[in-house]
Amino acid sequence: MKKLLFLACLALPCVAQAQTVAFTTEDYAPFNYREGKEIKGATVEQVEKVMAAIGVDYTIEVLPWARAFGLARTAPMTCVFATAHNGQRDPLFKWVEPLLVDRNILITRKGSGVTAGTLEEAKKYTIGTQREDYTETILKEKGFTKLDVASDFNATLRKLLSGRIDMMPISELYFEKLKGDQPLEMVTVLSSQPMGIACEKSFPEDLRAKMQAALDVLIANGEQKKIFLKYGMDLSE
Repeated sequence: MKKLLFLACLALPCVAQAQTVAFTTEDYAPFNYREGKEIKGATVEQVEKVMAAIGVDYTIEVLPWARAFGLARTAPMTCVFATAHNGQRDPLFKWVEPLLVDRNILITRKGSGVTAGTLEEAKKYTIGTQREDYTETILKEKGFTKLDVASDFNATLRKLLSGRIDMMPISELYFEKLKGDQPLEMVTVLSSQPMGIACEKSFPEDLRAKMQAALDVLIANGEQKKIFLKYGMDLSE
């Protein structure tokens, strides 16, 4: 099966000995997603602008999350985004952040009768999530045992809408867009965390530092906020 691969070589002169950075991500609109053969999204645009600012070649590939995450753990010059930065993941990667700061909430389908004012109350329900997704770790750390683990976000969402699971975790920012198209409602807050670019441990530190500096400028000059507004998300507190 032919992979959809987006290759971007930038207009700035390429240094002959420079290596290409391989970015992996998942299909999780409006942050990162495929539209035909094009890869788009609010975090995709930030990665594109960061790499354009430093003049380094790169690729972006959309994969199931477990594979996208696994490649960034094992393949040199590989980074995955947007990745939640938590205590467990901190020593596994080199980080460039934040692409955003987001809350994760537990949602259910409207009319399901599922209610939970606290996380303790939510533990009696079956919760769906994705393999190797950080929400799987969070749920386990918080004592959730009735977990249904799917291959990707869309598979979990289909299970929720069909009544095969009771709740699922989702980015609050994504939920604000998704609830206009699907019969979904919020139940309770699960967690809050920064989301960033996570690079394989041997990733060159000088290159990581350049990427971080470029992202810092993107945030400071208001460009990051403009990108999120473009995709219908207001990050104002």
